[in-house]
Amino acid sequence: FYSAMQATTNNLVSPLLTDLYQITMAYSYFKNNKHNQTAVFDLFFRKNPFGGEYVVFAGLDECVRHVQSFKFSDDEIEYLRKTLPTCSDDFFEYLRSINCDNVKLYAIPEGSVVFPRIPLLRLEGPIGILQLIETTLLNLVNFPSLVATNAARHRSVAGKDKQLIEFGLRRAQGPDGAMSASRNAYLGGFDGTSDVLAGKLFGIPVFGTHAHAFVSSFTEEEILSDPSIIDAEGKKLDDFWAFVCETRKELNLEATNTSELIAFAAFSRSFPTNALLLVDTYDTLSSGVLNFIVIAYALHKLGYKAKGIRLDSGDLAYLSKSARGIFLKYGKQLNIDYFKEFTIVASNDINVGTLESLNQQGHSIDSFGIGTNLVTCQQQPALGCVYKLVEIEGTPRIKLSQEISKVTLPGKKNAYRLWGTTNQSPCVDLLTCDDEPIPKVGEKILCRNPFAEHKRVYVSVTKVEPLLQLFFDCGKVLMDTTDLSKARDRAISQIAEQRPDHLRILNPTPYKVSVSEKLYDRLHNLWLESSPVTEL
Repeated sequence: FYSAMQATTNNLVSPLLTDLYQITMAYSYFKNNKHNQTAVFDLFFRKNPFGGEYVVFAGLDECVRHVQSFKFSDDEIEYLRKTLPTCSDDFFEYLRSINCDNVKLYAIPEGSVVFPRIPLLRLEGPIGILQLIETTLLNLVNFPSLVATNAARHRSVAGKDKQLIEFGLRRAQGPDGAMSASRNAYLGGFDGTSDVLAGKLFGIPVFGTHAHAFVSSFTEEEILSDPSIIDAEGKKLDDFWAFVCETRKELNLEATNTSELIAFAAFSRSFPTNALLLVDTYDTLSSGVLNFIVIAYALHKLGYKAKGIRLDSGDLAYLSKSARGIFLKYGKQLNIDYFKEFTIVASNDINVGTLESLNQQGHSIDSFGIGTNLVTCQQQPALGCVYKLVEIEGTPRIKLSQEISKVTLPGKKNAYRLWGTTNQSPCVDLLTCDDEPIPKVGEKILCRNPFAEHKRVYVSVTKVEPLLQLFFDCGKVLMDTTDLSKARDRAISQIAEQRPDHLRILNPTPYKVSVSEKLYDRLHNLWLESSPVTEL
């Protein structure tokens, strides 16, 4: 097991990152001598976000770190004494003494594709402690899973062959939202981020070149303080700007914006192997793209290959196709074959709808920089995970509601993903009572909708995948959760194995989440037992 203490990556995550009512409940448990009773809680969501039919689970690593390091500090205890002056001293000594050495955390591996009502986390341990960690765990799962899912949806529309870069740092909800979004967009299938700190902390590839301010900071009269450049063979060219001007004249492109060309030359002499230039500061097609061609040809003559352009405004479909046409024209004219393959990056408030529209119109974009709509989850700002007590001292418990969606599934449960005989994709996730045997290949299993008696199906099982695994066992971390690339690979592979109709953006087919016959009976028997019989 992994014995080294792993602190959470955000130092705001502590036992005090909770709602006050968790502490008041813990106090009442303590005063009524219930705090050490063994409880089971499920953390799950009720409804898929964004009008879709799946979620990419994220946040497990931070949950394990929090449970492993959970401990009230002396300073935190003193703050609680002042906040809850009517609570007895022995309660604060209890808080000072507790950790999660008697807690078990079962979870679905991070990056898994998950569905409503399936427990993402199952916590077992003293009810007082499990109550104290509820809010923090919800906070650590809700937004990460939402962003990862949003990223996966963008990826499914953009296609596997397009590069997706998260550009949302400046628009995110504070530093915490930005860092979480960068990490979990990458987990959900993005290729990298503009966020340098996220690159350092999480090992995510970082991308970026320059902004409009860099271009507009140069004037036509600008003289580069050092116009020299070292060519690909290590030889020094004393005046790169003069060389660019000669190239411009050779191509008969002297009508473009000169200050823009000076900016491009300055950037390219700084990064001759990574010249990807923003071309819409003044006029995209009449200046920006043509000035890029000048720079690209000048770099070519020095032994370098320019990378491409970025479009940040305008009709992206039209501009990208027009720019590609210019690349082809000058590639053919100059007999330089790779010009046709220059990368075209597009940004400018791109979302899932924008990507769908671009696909319908046809475009020539290779890479998308996506920020605001990705990291703020503009279409749906919250996932809505909940954390519900399902068992106390071995007795299943239920929470009823006039809203059927809010009725809980009682008792400790296991979860399995089943494949049938009809196709190569999984067909149902099955919840069973904890004491039921694992479904076996070759069995014919009755899978029931928990709330609709007439909705049931037999599955002839061809493959079984247990979903819940024990990650934390009474102080010991049993499995490594820190490998982000592994979680990302899992997300990509599990999305690929789903049926396409479950993944489509518009009117997707719901994935089946069912319960066993025994769990169905337990649910409805307890429901009847817990519901008072009214008298008319």
